[in-house]
Amino acid sequence: MDDLIQKYIDYLREERNVSPHTLRNYLSDLHQFQQFLRASEFCLDETGEVDAHKIDIHVARAYLAWLSKDRKKSSMGRKLAAMKGFFRYLLATGRVVKDPLLLIQTPKQEKPLPSFLSIDDVFQLLGGIKIKGPLDSRDRAMLEVFYSSGIRASELVGLNWGDIDFQLGIIRVIGKGSKERIVPIGEVAMQALQDYSLQHRENWNLVCKGENPVFLNRHGKRMTTRSVARRVEKHLKASGIAGHIAPHGLRHTFATHLLNSGADLRVIQEMLGHASLSTTQRYTHLNLDQLTAVYDKAHPRA
Repeated sequence: MDDLIQKYIDYLREERNVSPHTLRNYLSDLHQFQQFLRASEFCLDETGEVDAHKIDIHVARAYLAWLSKDRKKSSMGRKLAAMKGFFRYLLATGRVVKDPLLLIQTPKQEKPLPSFLSIDDVFQLLGGIKIKGPLDSRDRAMLEVFYSSGIRASELVGLNWGDIDFQLGIIRVIGKGSKERIVPIGEVAMQALQDYSLQHRENWNLVCKGENPVFLNRHGKRMTTRSVARRVEKHLKASGIAGHIAPHGLRHTFATHLLNSGADLRVIQEMLGHASLSTTQRYTHLNLDQLTAVYDKAHPRA
């Protein structure tokens, strides 16, 4: 089974261009399934190793029942997706003769409305950063780009200076599945990037080889998504904004403010890099709430 799992991961990496983050999760999920089978002594061959041919729907359901004890539906859904993809691959490549998960349905996912900041909160956050050194200049540029473009944290840390066109006011973003898209950013964000770029090589000892990353940590290396999250949290607390907003919340803020200002949903979809319009349509719920509030307040017979 170890060999089959590795072949599937290689297939996802080389032919499906799946992101490293997703590959790590799928590899972990499939190894967890394998460990469950070993511990339960299900589907083992004479050497004590898992035999994929012996896995059937009853074994799969037993594993999912074990998983469901203390996990959210979102976590269950991802683990089931990893298993379904794995057995579809084994079936397609002739390594098994049946798909044991064919009749198992993916649990319906909860879809909470995304958290976002008000326009006043955004101005309070971005206006509250005092530039006392290169790290402050970097953080201001980082937050301005977040709010101006709606890109993901992983896309932000992946930016190189060559991806920014200062004349046209656009950035080239490499999104999920290594898909490339062009995103416009506003004049304020572009100016913040230019101010930051003036200090870029003067204040950092660059150690990245063969790259020219935009956002660096204090050691001159490309920032990680975790360090970006810490900086966002720091500035939210410093500005006195209540509640917890992760970097993804700035992406939601970008989309919500555009939609509430009349932007076309498909344009927002393109800028966010959503493969499906249904993903972007979550923001219409927020817009409908606003419309309903205005209607209730303004209509004499509401």
